[in-house]
Order: sequence, then C-alpha cells, then structure tokens
Amino acid sequence: MKIRNLFVFVFAFLLSINSFAQPVSKFNVIAFYTAKNDKAHISFVHEANRRFPQMAKQYHFTYDSTNNWANLNAKFLANYQVILFLDTRPEEPAQRKAFEDYMNTGGAWMGFHFSAFALDHSAYPQNWDWYHNTFLGSGQYVSNTWRPTSANLRVETNKYPATKGLKHIIRSAPNEWYRWQMDLRKNPDIDILLAIDSTSFPLGTGPKQSEIWHSGYYPVVWTNKNYRMVYFNMGHNDIDYEGKTDKELSFTFDSPEESQLILNTLLWLGTKHE
Repeated sequence: MKIRNLFVFVFAFLLSINSFAQPVSKFNVIAFYTAKNDKAHISFVHEANRRFPQMAKQYHFTYDSTNNWANLNAKFLANYQVILFLDTRPEEPAQRKAFEDYMNTGGAWMGFHFSAFALDHSAYPQNWDWYHNTFLGSGQYVSNTWRPTSANLRVETNKYPATKGLKHIIRSAPNEWYRWQMDLRKNPDIDILLAIDSTSFPLGTGPKQSEIWHSGYYPVVWTNKNYRMVYFNMGHNDIDYEGKTDKELSFTFDSPEESQLILNTLLWLGTKHE
C-alpha cells in the first residue's frame, strides 16, 4: 500500500473512532423563560439554565434556552422534542396556538411553578381556557404558603418512569406552594404523581395565618394522560427579602431526590419511554 493511501486509510479510521466516541443526542430540549418578575423565580431560571446543561452533557441530550417567546412557532419547535416553561407562559395568540398544536401532535412539555399561575385582575389573568382548564386541569391560582419551606412529598403512583427509584416520601427543597381552583383528583384526565404529605403540616411560617397550611390535599406534580406533559409546582427559590439583602437562600436542584425526579421526567418525556 502506498504511503499516501495508508495515510488516508488511517485518517478515515481515526475519524470513524471519534464519531463513535461522540454520543448522538437522544433528544433536543428548548426552555422558554421571562425572568423579569420576582427574584425567587429569576433565581430558579438561572439555576435551571446552569443545571440542565450539566444533565444534558451527562445524559446525551441537547438543552437550549430562550427568552424570546416569538420562537414559540411551528418552524422553530420542529427542532425540539421537549419544551420547558421555566417561569411564565406565552401571551400572544399565535404563540399559544403554536404550543397547543405542538402538544396535540405528540410534543412533550415540562412546566415549573409560576408557569401555571393565573389569577383574574392580575398581570397573568385566566384568559386561556385550554391551557389552564383542559391541559393543566388546575384552573386559577387560589392561594399559597409563605415563607418558602421544604415539604415531605408523597409519591402517589409508580406507574410512570418519572418516579422510578424514588422513596415513597421525598424531601423537597424550600418552595412556595400553590393551591388551585380545581380538584385534580376529580379530573379523570389527570394522574397526580406527588402530593404534599400530612407530615409536612403545618406548612409555611406566615406571618399571615392564611399562609400556613394545617391540613388538606395539595397535588404538586401531575400529568395529563391525553398529552406528554408533567407540571411541577416547584421552582421558587428562597430569597432574603426580609433582610433586604436579596441573597439566595435555597436552590431547587439542591434536593437530590427532587433533582432525580426532574431528571427522570425529562428523560422519560424526551425518549418516549412508556
């Protein structure tokens, strides 16, 4: 074999080895966010945009993020298998239609905390029935706990890969917990994955008594069986508002079990495991 041909052969062989050494991306994730209101939500957005790329590198998927909600269109979304809403929701009719079409044609979604918020006469009114009533099934926001506190979360079903390997009770990172208008237990389309366990009560420290929960049933993670989706009520980091330092006092992914739950869910949705 001539020297030149030998060189070409060796070069091609090395390229083939290198291609095997670089795992092909299993799926592509796009996270939408606003990160303009409430330092606790902004803290979570920045945290998520640090932690998800680390997960992507380890588990061989791609993670992109954007604060340009105009990218919520069919052409852009065609490049992604999973959409994340890190803090808010789309507001423009065309963006909302693109998201609904994406979900109705087999796309996958994960939403966090404030992405489900809706309250009439607020900056985020309930003016999207499909999203809040049909897709999420929760309706409007009703109330919340305060201050952000950790909770014991009870796994309600093990039939989804999202809860694989989790103990029956896991401990969350500090969070502001939401209560909803609709009882998700009565919705046949909804499967609740985790709910606040009674050992968490009293939950919240006030100062208002209405911000401390002493009893009740509160779902915090659920899926709609008609779509490839999971909503997490988590995503509100603790901030030192009272001391006026605005220092970050907690991080959502610092709970190993909560972090595992989020990763399990993303891998399940992204690779379409049943």
